[in-house]
Amino acid sequence: MSALPNDPRAWPVPERGPWLIVAAGLALLAGPTLLGLAQQVWGDERQSHGPIVLAVALWLLARRWPQVRDMPARPDAALGVPLLAVGLLLYVLGRSQGILVAEVGALIPVLAACVLLLRGRAALRPWAFGLFFLCFLVPLPGLVVDTLTQPMKLAASGLAEQLLYAAGYPISRTGVVLQIGQYQLLVADACAGLHTLFALEAMGLLYLNLVRHPSAARNVALALLIVPISFLANVLRVVVLCLVTYHLGDAAGQGFLHGLAGLLLFLAALLLTMAADGLLRLVLPRPRESAA
Repeated sequence: MSALPNDPRAWPVPERGPWLIVAAGLALLAGPTLLGLAQQVWGDERQSHGPIVLAVALWLLARRWPQVRDMPARPDAALGVPLLAVGLLLYVLGRSQGILVAEVGALIPVLAACVLLLRGRAALRPWAFGLFFLCFLVPLPGLVVDTLTQPMKLAASGLAEQLLYAAGYPISRTGVVLQIGQYQLLVADACAGLHTLFALEAMGLLYLNLVRHPSAARNVALALLIVPISFLANVLRVVVLCLVTYHLGDAAGQGFLHGLAGLLLFLAALLLTMAADGLLRLVLPRPRESAA
């Protein structure tokens, strides 16, 4: 059986039709949801990474699309139909009750169910990581955020205080408020909260997926190190903001340089991940290459 042409417009109508119907249905579901995210969630500094996560997830799915499309059709209705029903039920519940966690999260099983019904389980493998990455698009429940963010901010501000004190800066801390010189800085959720850690986790896992080490031990070790790396990147952002405020004034610390420190956060996390990867390459044995 010959492969289908790369251009979907050149596909036979029976092959192209079901995918076009699925695309139209997903657009009807996802359109209002994404609009709601843009209006209610992504405008918040703590979750401004949302559009980037969406763009990366779509890119991950698009780059594996030819593999999914060219899979032989072995529909799995036994798994696809229940998964689709659960996804649609979850979507209706979330949409009608204003529960974004359910509404956004429902799109993932719906998309997976469509692939199962058109191509089968084997076609889900190329899209496995892309579908998993979409999970980082789901807004975190408020209860979870509130419970975990405060301890994270306390830990980040405490470590930042110790580092700056060791460097000779006049700094003290009360809870998550840092006093450096004559300036007071509140360590906000956007600087060291769970949302930031969530975004850094997504970036670390993306790096892990793109590098694709043959060593399972190296992959597992690097995946575990992503959590402390993300925390250290958060601490570095707090330290940088303290130094900017101390040397350049409060206006600089809350202005353009504040946003620049956010970019530094992700750059620092990426560099720390690459450094940890390099150390693991030296420490862990390389997998033996099979003889030709």
